[in-house]
Amino acid sequence: MSSRGCGACIPRFKRILLKLSGEALMGEEGFGIQPRVMQEVAQEIKEVVDLGVQVGVVIGGGNIFRGLTAASQGMDRAAADYMGMLATVINGLALQESLERLGVPTRVLSAIEMRQIAEPYIRRRATRHLEKGRVVIFAAGTGNPFFTTDTAASLRAREIGAQVILKATKVDGVFDKDPVAHPEAEKLDEVRYMEVLERDLKVLDATAVSLVKDTQIPIVIFNLRTRGNIRRVVMGEKVGTLIRG
Repeated sequence: MSSRGCGACIPRFKRILLKLSGEALMGEEGFGIQPRVMQEVAQEIKEVVDLGVQVGVVIGGGNIFRGLTAASQGMDRAAADYMGMLATVINGLALQESLERLGVPTRVLSAIEMRQIAEPYIRRRATRHLEKGRVVIFAAGTGNPFFTTDTAASLRAREIGAQVILKATKVDGVFDKDPVAHPEAEKLDEVRYMEVLERDLKVLDATAVSLVKDTQIPIVIFNLRTRGNIRRVVMGEKVGTLIRG
């Protein structure tokens, strides 16, 4: 018997904000964009769009340029951050191309104006695109230096009324220690916002956590490398680590 139309097939969330790190797009290459990885990410996004879910994406730029790293090596922090924001635009355009190749309509909205390749970010315009079923890719962070793309994700999630933030990482969730350096690290299934701050768990910066804490937007930290995880989260399955109030 077909399961189409069953209650279990109804997504738990109708509007989501997906945060992708730039590092997640480079696969095993160590730098840049690996087309295979980008296409896999696009396919996973398409699967939730096909469920009727409205998707906003904030994308990082660490696979191309990291402002914090450059600043630590002597570059002016503001200049380094602007360079990092431009790297997110490159990633946003690459994701757009991959999605549209799959037939998914998209719009890239940039916090730094560059009309030849992206629309300027306007909140109402972004919301309207989402309502029309377009994937909205938010590029150039917040448009301001000294803020991370995690903070941009929290800000955009609040502005568009997202019901959840999905942060895609290379690990299975939040751990009590760095799982790379400490193989015995214990995965946490659920964490409170204040716990993230008090224990300095380093999954999100303090500004990003503070932004969502006020509105109680849940955050799910999950492993992007596990095929189908985005759909599982959207359908309400327990995946990764849930951060909530």
